[in-house]
Amino acid sequence: MSQIFREVRVEEADQFLRLTLDAYASIRELDIHFSAATATKEEVVKHLTENTAYVLEENGTFLSTISLRFPWGLNPGPLALPHLGWFATNPDYKRQGIGKKTLALLEEEVLKQQLKLPAVTLGTADKHPWLKEMYEKNGFVEIGQKDLGKGHLTIYFRKILQPDLYQAWAEKHDETITK
Repeated sequence: MSQIFREVRVEEADQFLRLTLDAYASIRELDIHFSAATATKEEVVKHLTENTAYVLEENGTFLSTISLRFPWGLNPGPLALPHLGWFATNPDYKRQGIGKKTLALLEEEVLKQQLKLPAVTLGTADKHPWLKEMYEKNGFVEIGQKDLGKGHLTIYFRKILQPDLYQAWAEKHDETITK
């Protein structure tokens, strides 16, 4: 069985929505308000139109997905860097390293090789019991917190992908996140 890592197409919104809602079931149970956890098809189409989403698939089955929001887009992250979101793994494939593989493929093939990014950001809820630790284990460092009015503090993380490029970027950009 061959796995393929590729961009999600808007016409795949139904399959993307199923994966996202299934993967975020535990988030809904924790009463954490992530957009992906309660998305509708219309919201998914909007998300796929305004951002870039990638999927790891096998034989037509979506195993895991992660989206990339851009600083120039309608929903930028906290810094002048692309921001990761809507990271989800099919519950039938949890604890098999699929999410970690998806993130690694995105970092290497898209963020480093294609976009030549110095760093990337992501955010998660302070109330989530294990995501903070998972992101830290994957090389992300907390850079700030902000109350976005969702019933939790959003903890922002940054991962430096290319230190030399990052140093030059940091000299030109403010990395302050205000509460």
